[in-house]
Amino acid sequence: MTAVAPSVTTGPVRGSHKAYVEGPDGLRVPVRRIELSTGVHHDVYDTSGPYTDDTATIDLATGLAPLRAPWIAAREPGTQLSYARAGLITPEMRFAAIREGVDAELVRAEVARGRAVIPANRRHPESEPMVIGKRFLVKVNANIGNSAVTSSIEEEVEKMVWATRWGADTVMDLSTGRQIHETREWILRNAPVPIGTVPIYQALERAGGDPAKLSWELYRDVVVEQCEQGVDYMTVHAGVLLRYVPLTAKRVTGIVSRGGSIMAAWCLAHHRESFLYTHFSELCDILRAYDVTFSLGDGLRPGSIADANDEAQLAELKTLGELTAVARAKDVQVMIEGPGHVPLHKVDENVRLEEEWCGEAPFYTLGPLATDVAPGYDHITSAIGAARIAQVGTAMLCYVTPKEHLGLPDRDDVKTGVITYKIAAHAADLAKEHPRARPGTTRCRRPGSSSAGSTSSTCPSTRTPHSPSTTRRCPPNRPRPRTSARCAARSSAPCGSRRTSATTPRPTA
Repeated sequence: MTAVAPSVTTGPVRGSHKAYVEGPDGLRVPVRRIELSTGVHHDVYDTSGPYTDDTATIDLATGLAPLRAPWIAAREPGTQLSYARAGLITPEMRFAAIREGVDAELVRAEVARGRAVIPANRRHPESEPMVIGKRFLVKVNANIGNSAVTSSIEEEVEKMVWATRWGADTVMDLSTGRQIHETREWILRNAPVPIGTVPIYQALERAGGDPAKLSWELYRDVVVEQCEQGVDYMTVHAGVLLRYVPLTAKRVTGIVSRGGSIMAAWCLAHHRESFLYTHFSELCDILRAYDVTFSLGDGLRPGSIADANDEAQLAELKTLGELTAVARAKDVQVMIEGPGHVPLHKVDENVRLEEEWCGEAPFYTLGPLATDVAPGYDHITSAIGAARIAQVGTAMLCYVTPKEHLGLPDRDDVKTGVITYKIAAHAADLAKEHPRARPGTTRCRRPGSSSAGSTSSTCPSTRTPHSPSTTRRCPPNRPRPRTSARCAARSSAPCGSRRTSATTPRPTA
């Protein structure tokens, strides 16, 4: 038993409230409903879970309701990729399609092709399904996690809730301090979004902090433990090969990825190929058993503009393409992690090569930072690169906070990072002409009509991103907002939010 009593922020975001869109087979898809002074409302994509629902009862000790449990129990074990390849549209696909404002068949087809993923571990039934892919809204990930010197379980649970309140589509728990397992358990049981991890961090902790003491068996056990808990996607630095390590010697900033440096140190200590690479097929079998998605890590990503698109980075990317084919052959979903520091004129090349070598697997990038000269403001320098790389094909952006390169982010840094990246993602969605990116294609109602979801009508835009068809706009008699920008500005701070506490100790898995 672990006595933990976290408290989290609850209550609606100012200027909006939680509503639900009814779908087939009893699906209830959450939206954030923004009421305008013109008498219309807009329903926007919502990631906050029940924490912004005034009618919900929040009990952190019990965790969220297992939304997906009946769907999982009603079908034969498999992965979203295997179901999609078999022509089956799962409830997760339908749920994600409603959130995106697209046909469920598009979601199924993109997952079957490997160009989209639905991270949804069967052991995390509390999550609300979402899809990551270039044909859909650009997603944003927020990193949280404790360290050996700061933070606690209570703080990390609140960071997760806080990040999703402001729009984080997924959250990665990068804890490296004490109580890693317990912290992750509390986060998972209360997370409405997919949760990602980097298993090598916990494996290193169990090896006493010495990379040379790592082994495949130790790492495998950590992966199984995290799969059992419900982790939805895992960063695996299987592309850091022994022969690539010397390529980083002439770099300005060397190897800046923590996971990449750990595996490089292991390879050099043993003069052997990475166990993540040599045991990759077995790793696929483990992840397939739980439907956990690979996030193949860029362990040799550039840590400065001077090192962007160098031989080491591109050699690893080619290997990630090889591993993508292996995982897909075993019906395991895959996305590819991308670089951190890239000048704007080299951004497009990163996307082109990733799509060519990795079979168009969803690209998941940190920024990239477009310049190295602004520590303390790297949420801005990286958002510049993020908007560009998302416009040309990146599916998910990993946020950067003002603390990047300087320290660990606190609650305010998390909010700043998420909002900055939601703006960058939206700018890219506009450029991609996603049907939900413009206010004229969101759900709206006429003045005086009921605000209930059942009486709202959907503006009949049928265009999907990159399609050649012409967008059909809302009929003239449907009022459009004249003050949406001001409304959004007024919604930048919590209104009527409150703290919900859990005082009951809960067991850990």
